[in-house]
Amino acid sequence: MRVAGSFEAPLGERKPIKRRGHKSSTMVMVGLAEGAVREAKERVFAALKNSGFRLPPSRITVNLAPADVRKEGSAYDLPLALGLLAASGAFPAERLEGFFFAGELSLTGELKPVEGVLPLAIRARDEGARGLVLPVANAAEAAVVKGLPVFGAESLGLTVAFLLGEAEIEPATLDIDTLWDKRRDFLLDYADVKGQEHAKRAIEIAAAGGHNLLFIGPPGSGKTMLAQRIPTVLPPLRFEEALEVTKIYSVAGQLPRDQALIVTRPFRSPHHTISDAGLVGGGTYPRPGEVSLSHRGVLFLDELPEFKKHALEVLRQPLEDGMVTISRAAVALTYPADIMLVAAMNPCQCGYLTDDRHPCTCTPQSVQRYRAKLSGPLLDRIDLQVEVPAVPYKDLKETRGSVDSATMRARIAKARSVQAERYGDSGPHINSELSGSALEKHCRLSRPEHDFLEQAVKKLGLSARAYTRVLRIARTIADLDGAETLAVNHLAEAINYRSMDRQGPA
Repeated sequence: MRVAGSFEAPLGERKPIKRRGHKSSTMVMVGLAEGAVREAKERVFAALKNSGFRLPPSRITVNLAPADVRKEGSAYDLPLALGLLAASGAFPAERLEGFFFAGELSLTGELKPVEGVLPLAIRARDEGARGLVLPVANAAEAAVVKGLPVFGAESLGLTVAFLLGEAEIEPATLDIDTLWDKRRDFLLDYADVKGQEHAKRAIEIAAAGGHNLLFIGPPGSGKTMLAQRIPTVLPPLRFEEALEVTKIYSVAGQLPRDQALIVTRPFRSPHHTISDAGLVGGGTYPRPGEVSLSHRGVLFLDELPEFKKHALEVLRQPLEDGMVTISRAAVALTYPADIMLVAAMNPCQCGYLTDDRHPCTCTPQSVQRYRAKLSGPLLDRIDLQVEVPAVPYKDLKETRGSVDSATMRARIAKARSVQAERYGDSGPHINSELSGSALEKHCRLSRPEHDFLEQAVKKLGLSARAYTRVLRIARTIADLDGAETLAVNHLAEAINYRSMDRQGPA
């Protein structure tokens, strides 16, 4: 950002603006600035005045280069005010060299927190900045980035005094180890879930291989309870992954002020009335949607057929590519969306088609229409489709479930380590990413397995994508069993988790 203008007098002393007998300063901004940026001049002028700086009558032109990139948000207030002061001679412009600045100014000159600080801190470190100056409330978030001095200032006056060497601001520090320990703090556990051993096994397979998962069962069978506990068995976030997730939340303005780094895998559960933009991202000024906010975590869609069909169809790209691209006339943005999709649905409109304790009131035609809300291409991208029946009383009377999250997590971690050793640093990282030559190499079948799978494909009418997913699931089952090669029992169990295929076309 460059600030140019003709000033009648240097700002030198910090004196109140004398309004009588003096013309007011005017400011013109060029460079594709949106509303909050254009309004910055009012906040900046008021903050300068109330901080004790005298702004001489002048015409100021602010060039927000590059001109073809949209500028939005209030983070430009602080650098704009400092640029004005330096351009008018209040302090040598050299004092600003090497520093990055961000912050919103209140009318009294206090610094208020802004969004997107973590990506800015990473950029400042990569460019070898001397330091980053921003509001105190954002200091902890930026301090996550090692190798960059971060200075949290409370006001414009304190920032100027710091640059002049008249005041000291201690660099912000953050105890990453303490934050990292919070990864183990889970309030939920699979020990609370009674029965549903088949569903828990499916969850273990899905988490071990990074597969998408669909629960199909009547109301009250525990589908939501099962889904909510999936983050408790997933491998912990690595530091690089935690940075990725935190950057998304920072840009979206959803990072809690008391949480500098997101250290647990996200679990997002949007309502079925959500818009397309809310789900995959977008808007007039594009923002990450629920898919990106679930990056490296779980996106849970309850009552899947009740979501808008178009919203579900736009999920196909992120499920396949692990990213979302949002294109607008002035900008095109790509957000990461490497998620584990977990969905739940009833078997029919009334919900009781598979429940022996309640009569189903749906006709075959209504069941057909209900399931037709989910397209074949979308179902093909959901690897495991699992029936979750109502829990019998003999399971409900048990005091605890048969397996807890810690036991499942240990088995999943072992299977993940097998995959990491097998694939190394190149190609896929988990079984759900297998494709092409890598799929053929790591899922080789002998003659009995080929014959079995050929019969299954013909009988169930599996698509090429569903065939690929059966192989991926079988590879994960074999990893959990400690087997190097795929066997018929692995393929049979994998096909058993394609519930919608076994019931024929919807």
